[in-house]
Amino acid sequence: MRAVVQRVSRAKVTVEGRVTGEIGAGLMVLLGVGREDSPMVAASLAEKVANLRIFEDEQGKMNRSLLDVKGAALVVSQFTLYGDARGQRRPSFISAAPPELAAALYEEFNKVLRGLGVAVATGLFQAMMAVELVNEGPVTILLDSDKTF
Repeated sequence: MRAVVQRVSRAKVTVEGRVTGEIGAGLMVLLGVGREDSPMVAASLAEKVANLRIFEDEQGKMNRSLLDVKGAALVVSQFTLYGDARGQRRPSFISAAPPELAAALYEEFNKVLRGLGVAVATGLFQAMMAVELVNEGPVTILLDSDKTF
């Protein structure tokens, strides 16, 4: 599972002119699911995201987590995080999970975040979405459950 995590002051996702998810301060999470991922991987990554210390404390150091600041998360499914463009111009998505598995693990990720007390807003799985956000810092962190980066 891969995630692009951005600290935001606000973010929203729109599908066909309708806002499907919107948050104030918190994290924008673009989430990709791989073929080998499992519910355990989804839970582990959700806990990592919730506890990632990328919010500033009183001294201006990144020492606070999403849970500490009581922020929200906007989670958007993005299979293109598994695009492989090495040696070619057109990315291959062979490593991305098939839609049925990806949808189930996307929902598991969101369920775990909610269980930790995070308010979660979402996009619409497999839809063409427009995502708007204000990245604060800017702070952007890449996470990979296989720890390839």
